[in-house]
Amino acid sequence: MELDKLAGLFPDTDLVEITSWVERGWVQPEQDGSRLVFQEIDVARVRLIHDLRRDLALGEEAVPVVLSLMDQLYELRGRLRSVLHGLEGQPPDVRDSVLRAMGRS
Repeated sequence: MELDKLAGLFPDTDLVEITSWVERGWVQPEQDGSRLVFQEIDVARVRLIHDLRRDLALGEEAVPVVLSLMDQLYELRGRLRSVLHGLEGQPPDVRDSVLRAMGRS
């Protein structure tokens, strides 16, 4: 999706503001020559930033902190899924022991 189409999803946000989010590294679309191409994950990120700024009235200085925390949470969830997937092939006593230690049964 190109920048103008993306901006159309957020009528209360202009191209300049979204472009500034890209320049700050808050959103990292692909570059195709001189145009930005936003994938589904980028649209979701713009939606999150939009909600943080508009609905929660979060200041510009707080946005990168929240985004960093959200990124860390997302990464940890992925790692946890990998651990749980890896446990599937373990003997029941090992699996149960690990799950108990994680607070899951």
